[in-house]
Amino acid sequence: MERVILHSDINNCYASIEMLYDPTLRGKPIAVGGSVETRHGIILAKSEQAKRCGVKTGEAIWQAQQKCRDLIVVPPHFERYSRYSRLVRDIYRRYTDTIEPFGLDECWLDVTGSQGLFGAGDAIAEDIRKTVSRELGITVSVGVSFNKIFAKLGSDLKKPDAVTVIEKRNFKEKIWDLPASAMLGCGRATVRRLESYGVHTIGQLAACDLHFLQYTFGKMGEELWKYANGLDVSRVKPDGFTEVSKSIGHGSTCVRDLTTAQEVWLVLLSLAQEVGRRLHAEGLAATAVQIGIKDSALFVRQYQCPLQIPTQSAFELAKAAFALFTNAYRWELNVRAVTIRAIRLIGADTPVQTDLFSDFSRHIRQEKIDRTVLEIRRRYGKTGIFNACLLMEKNIPHFAPDHAVLPGMMYR
Repeated sequence: MERVILHSDINNCYASIEMLYDPTLRGKPIAVGGSVETRHGIILAKSEQAKRCGVKTGEAIWQAQQKCRDLIVVPPHFERYSRYSRLVRDIYRRYTDTIEPFGLDECWLDVTGSQGLFGAGDAIAEDIRKTVSRELGITVSVGVSFNKIFAKLGSDLKKPDAVTVIEKRNFKEKIWDLPASAMLGCGRATVRRLESYGVHTIGQLAACDLHFLQYTFGKMGEELWKYANGLDVSRVKPDGFTEVSKSIGHGSTCVRDLTTAQEVWLVLLSLAQEVGRRLHAEGLAATAVQIGIKDSALFVRQYQCPLQIPTQSAFELAKAAFALFTNAYRWELNVRAVTIRAIRLIGADTPVQTDLFSDFSRHIRQEKIDRTVLEIRRRYGKTGIFNACLLMEKNIPHFAPDHAVLPGMMYR
């Protein structure tokens, strides 16, 4: 039986939800933007009216305001977006239990086995579209196809509040004339490189020599060729499926440029708290640490080093990261943004071979302290207990969006 895959995308998700909470915003050019004061002043989402003025997601707020003088910028409310994301997924679950989130606002649904109950794929898509609008007051665009790539492409083709079907028998006529950038997997860097070889459309990509694409893009080149030729067979993950993390990181653009090593230490220690929490939650330990440093000229440098003992400890991760920073960074420019990442992860219960040069007893004591701290935070909140040195740490914005499943790699 040919698969029937839907891709449902909440139209202008953040902006649409903001208009639900403030109806006076309806019909106006609005954008959801970060805080200029904390140097997160970029456009996160925009309404249809703002889109018509040329406002783009990811550009600076001041740039958007030059394009649209009447632009209304509202701050983000991630808890609202997470709530509506869950409500929309509850509607999807009425039709299938094979649902794969792709960010807060997008999901793939495999409805192959649901057609006997609810009708063909396009009928299910129409029913979902109408139900979301009627019950939640927001709209979705739904793509219907025989694989995930074309379902995603379909939901992008016609917006807002629409259903687009891409069938196996006519997909070449329908999508091969579209620019390569319309297809999932073709980011800006990939598109630029393809265009340098004269490849501008999905059809031209499909007609490329497979060996050339493999040589040029590696394994991803073969994937792109399969995507363009309708040969994607990746499955939709079942509802609730979670992949084992390959790395766990946390980063932030600082409120102001950091000028001293002590300021960098405080930021690393603050960021490491979330990394340590997630390592404990997923039962993983890091055998190496990586840091990313963006300077005031927006140039990013990355450094990494192995750890003597695998750890889940936020303090040990921050300590190793700071040692890496002090040894590698030359302070030619001040620091604008910092990222810390736990890498080369293993199971936390993996046996460890000790050596004569590592203070394993100190490591055990630190791990016990961290577990106690995490339990206190679980019961009394993130501010229930924290390092005293972080009491005055004001260099990173302290906002914490609700948990969200973000886009990840395709899997088979």
